[in-house]
Amino acid sequence: MLKSLYIKNYALIDSLEMDFESGFSVITGETGAGKSIILGALSLILGQRADTKALKQGEAKCVIEGTFDVSAYDLKSFCEEAGIEYDPETYILRREILSSGKSRAFINDSPVSLNELKDLGGFLIDIHSQHQNLMLGDTHFQMQVVDSLAGTGLLLKDYKEAFKIYRLADKALTELKELAAQNKADEDYFRFQYEALSEAKLSEDEQQELEQEQELLNHAEDIKSALYKIHTLLSDDDKGIVTSLKDSIHTANNLNGVYPNAESIIQRLDSAYIDLKDLSGEIERSAGDVEFDPERLSFIEERLDQLYTLQQKHRVSSVAELLVIYNDLKTKLANIDSFDQQIEDQEKDLRIKQEKMLVLAEKLSKQRKTSAPKIEKQLIDKITYLGMPNVRFECRIEAKSHPDTSGIDDLQFMFSANKNMPLQPVADVASGGEISRVMLCLKSMIAGATALPTIIFDEIDTGVSGEVADKMGQIMKDFGQQMQVIAITHLPQIAAKGKAHYFVYKADDQKGTTTNLKRLTDGQRIQEIAQMLSGAKITDAAIENAKEMLELK
Repeated sequence: MLKSLYIKNYALIDSLEMDFESGFSVITGETGAGKSIILGALSLILGQRADTKALKQGEAKCVIEGTFDVSAYDLKSFCEEAGIEYDPETYILRREILSSGKSRAFINDSPVSLNELKDLGGFLIDIHSQHQNLMLGDTHFQMQVVDSLAGTGLLLKDYKEAFKIYRLADKALTELKELAAQNKADEDYFRFQYEALSEAKLSEDEQQELEQEQELLNHAEDIKSALYKIHTLLSDDDKGIVTSLKDSIHTANNLNGVYPNAESIIQRLDSAYIDLKDLSGEIERSAGDVEFDPERLSFIEERLDQLYTLQQKHRVSSVAELLVIYNDLKTKLANIDSFDQQIEDQEKDLRIKQEKMLVLAEKLSKQRKTSAPKIEKQLIDKITYLGMPNVRFECRIEAKSHPDTSGIDDLQFMFSANKNMPLQPVADVASGGEISRVMLCLKSMIAGATALPTIIFDEIDTGVSGEVADKMGQIMKDFGQQMQVIAITHLPQIAAKGKAHYFVYKADDQKGTTTNLKRLTDGQRIQEIAQMLSGAKITDAAIENAKEMLELK
């Protein structure tokens, strides 16, 4: 329940702080006094979008803060899912609107997103305004009402999960069929490309090796000539380096025994002689191995041309990238070949998921249809009590052509306020006052079936008066025994039923006009009810009538 509300610098409100009680409370005041301003401020802590126009002129920031007792609710799982710190007793929802246009939201002083504030606010307060009466013609709202009263909560949750799984499987099958059709259309092209790459017998290192061999063959004569020249310079019988080294060794041997360093010189010359003699022989053999092979060169050029053409065709620059394309094509062709089996398997899986979903849908439908007569009777009894003795009401449930998130039922509230009028959709035939009474009855029925948050009725009594208004007030008072109910009203019959009575008024001072809210004492309530009964001039009869209505005699 809402324990207290604090508003600062919002619209015409300078500063307002008010405590609220459990049970049924009423708010009254002159038209234009600011009741809608208070509701607008309250809606901000329930996650509604903010507008800087709501900020009191000349102020830098407005603050709205609501304190809620949640001990009657089990919000632990919700808080865990939403990532909000769980408190079993109290939540303080705060909203700050800055003149810069920025908005900040807090739950128990922890910053939260607007969606998180809205999600939690939905558990705490339900503001029922006049425009919400239009929801009565909304089939989605009608289904929510029937499900609440039929107690389908867990079954509906299971069905929605099964429906979600079915829809995902159906979507996956559709996408698979589209992919199969597309790939089937491209199969010839894919196969042509794959066969061309397959016939090329690609090897990742082949191109580099062929390019090196091509370079060698293109310069074979130059290489061979150079190698022979090196061999000649090393091993020529007259001027070759090897021959000269051999003579140098012979000369150094003559110094042996007479020159101390001769032995070292001989060893180094021997080493050089052996290395260069081996090198000369190796170069000679290599020169003999180098041969210009025009057939081999022609083969290499053709092979490289094939590789370059494939790379250009596929817009890549290496054989490695061609191999990636080759393997991708291989996979696509394998998938094309297996698409029929994949589709068959997914169709079978879809049928299983569909069957499970439809079984739950049938159970859900049966529970709704079983509960419908009880709902109809209960609503008719309540509306009859509110001055509509000839009312007829039916929850007409028919099968849908296709299941959706709510099941396989097409629900329509059918209504007639008169004996000889046929049943028609409620939004088409019910007057404003009749719709107000139907909505009030439905809300009271739901309050008896499920745990509802605080409910605020914003002039739900539009279009009614007299005895009907008195009975509407009694209904609100009755289900105020189960929950906190606050009614904003212009009718004294309803205002008199409140456990607590709050009055909205405007006050003028040198700074301007402000909106204020105060709780009325018993004496003030008598005056307010009397004024609501008689108008601007309060008569003695109105005072006595007010006392009687308030049971204060």
